[in-house]
Amino acid sequence: MEKQNAIKIFEDKKVRTLWNEEQEKWYISIIDVIEILTGSPRPRKYWNALKTKLKAEGSELSHNLGQLKMKSDDGKFYKTDVADTEELFRLIQSIPSPKAEPFKLWLAQIAAERLDEMQDPELTIDRALEQYLQLGYSENWINQRLKSIEIRKELTDEWKKRGLKEGAQFATLTDIITNAWADKTTKEYKILKGLKKENLRDNMTNTELILNMLAEASTIDISQAVNPETFEDSKKVAQQGGNVARVARLELETRTGKKVVTSLNAKSALQLKKDNKKLK
Repeated sequence: MEKQNAIKIFEDKKVRTLWNEEQEKWYISIIDVIEILTGSPRPRKYWNALKTKLKAEGSELSHNLGQLKMKSDDGKFYKTDVADTEELFRLIQSIPSPKAEPFKLWLAQIAAERLDEMQDPELTIDRALEQYLQLGYSENWINQRLKSIEIRKELTDEWKKRGLKEGAQFATLTDIITNAWADKTTKEYKILKGLKKENLRDNMTNTELILNMLAEASTIDISQAVNPETFEDSKKVAQQGGNVARVARLELETRTGKKVVTSLNAKSALQLKKDNKKLK
């Protein structure tokens, strides 16, 4: 059963989704939807109360919902309450919100878009480009980001081919690569940039993205050359791949006298860009 995790954007808010190829259905994180519709700082608590209410009312909906592994803020995959679009439409009726109708229209749109993308895969790239433009990113940065997504997919495909498991093993290898080239684990990197739920790569500068891509692309090439047989072997390959980008980073820092890995994130960079425009 082929499943593909993805992030969708509704009014600048991220919604975790998962596409099931076999069933041709989107599954959507209920917690993410509740956070958007209610604006609650504790959407999980709201959802637990709503589940209890639905069960007490004898609603069949509460029995039909399931759990799937989705990526959390720490980069790891955890079981998350999900609903398909049909179930989510019914669930939204139980949540009083002025955003309910716009959100239902959005749900119908992404369902239709996925069917279009199955017929024409290039539409996936076009829509990712459109989403980043809506968030205020520059076209130059977006081109780098889309390329980084492509390389990341090639890397995870290589790890899957080696029999490695999504979740803990992927997260460990990613940490090794990041720490090797940037001298920071993924968690430390996010703390430096003041991030919580935000995606780290979405908050890298052009140079950081390029070096991260070099580290991951080098890891792919080395893995294909040495054919690691165990997780421990792949950890060594990840270190070597990260080291390639580390050498480039140190050389660049020596030449420019500036640090590559900084606290600058997308939010502050975009705000700076807006402020500069106002001054002109």
